[in-house]
Amino acid sequence: MRVSEVMTRGAACVDVNASLQEAAAKMKAMDVGPLPVCDQDRLVGMLTDRDITVRATAEGESPTVIRVGDVMTPEVVYCFEDDLVSEAAELMQERQIRRLVVLNRMKRLVGIVSLGDVATETGDEQLAGNTLQAVSDSTRSS
Repeated sequence: MRVSEVMTRGAACVDVNASLQEAAAKMKAMDVGPLPVCDQDRLVGMLTDRDITVRATAEGESPTVIRVGDVMTPEVVYCFEDDLVSEAAELMQERQIRRLVVLNRMKRLVGIVSLGDVATETGDEQLAGNTLQAVSDSTRSS
């Protein structure tokens, strides 16, 4: 089974120059915690609700002044839409992450695949269980 068969399509980006307030409003409207960050049409990072809280709010930064690019995580772990789901799950396990950005072979954002997608869409309980265990194992170092 390929990632394209289980992923959530149409993932929205937030612009690298958007304010944190704009990004948080987008997260709220979409009911999501992570947002891919784009500069023009290129993926340049990920922004999570935790990034906003820990890197900006806890430091007393103004959400209307601070830009997404100031607090985003620049490293993006991704897979390709034509990868096998088992390969994506292995990457989640190795990196201990619950979501992967999905790109096409032209490196354009096409979706997101989550641990939940692996669990509910594949029907492979062993794969889902092993991935959940590895992602949740706090004794592993990334």
